[in-house]
Amino acid sequence: MPSTLSQLMSDARRDVPLPAAVEAAVWRGHQLGAAATAVRSTGFEALDAQLPGGGWPCQSVTEVLCAQFALLEWRLLGPALKGISERHAAIAVVAPPKPPHVPGLCHEGINPEQLVWVDANAPAQRLWALEQLVKSNAFGAIVGWLPQARQEHIRRLQVLAHGCDAPVFLCRPSQASKESSAAPLRVHAQLGTDWELMVNILKRKGPAQDTPLRLASI
Repeated sequence: MPSTLSQLMSDARRDVPLPAAVEAAVWRGHQLGAAATAVRSTGFEALDAQLPGGGWPCQSVTEVLCAQFALLEWRLLGPALKGISERHAAIAVVAPPKPPHVPGLCHEGINPEQLVWVDANAPAQRLWALEQLVKSNAFGAIVGWLPQARQEHIRRLQVLAHGCDAPVFLCRPSQASKESSAAPLRVHAQLGTDWELMVNILKRKGPAQDTPLRLASI
């Protein structure tokens, strides 16, 4: 017989099953979480299978970390941006390290006429532009390059993203993986030996990823 009231209550909780509605809403740490918002397919089946809801989340910030800008992030996000372009939604890009390459966009199936390019150099300008675009809720996707950003900047963008129906991507350097972040989803991309993308999911609603995903991107 339990000797304390706390032991008695603990035993009672184990014996009483949760109501079905509550049980369905419980997320356990070893399970891949369900998406709380709409998602956009990444264009890679293997990656979709590892993301809550099966794609890039809307109304949320996703961090894309890589060592070399202007190459990997476009290859990783290109298939999703193509799908968004095919729905005739505008795509905003803020401070890309190189001007968008029109033939390359066309090759990826992205209509250049739907691309809004914001050229901003100073960190404060980049952050301000991103905040205004997210608050406008007028785009099918927003991609911004933030090589220099503090934790409170990411947190503010995540709060604003709750009112934005599009996915918001922040491209940041690999070193940022050592920092904490309010972004619910963080992925790191690098090149493989055969020019495939090697993608590690650093943060998601679900268990840790043991091995990187190999995504053919050429």
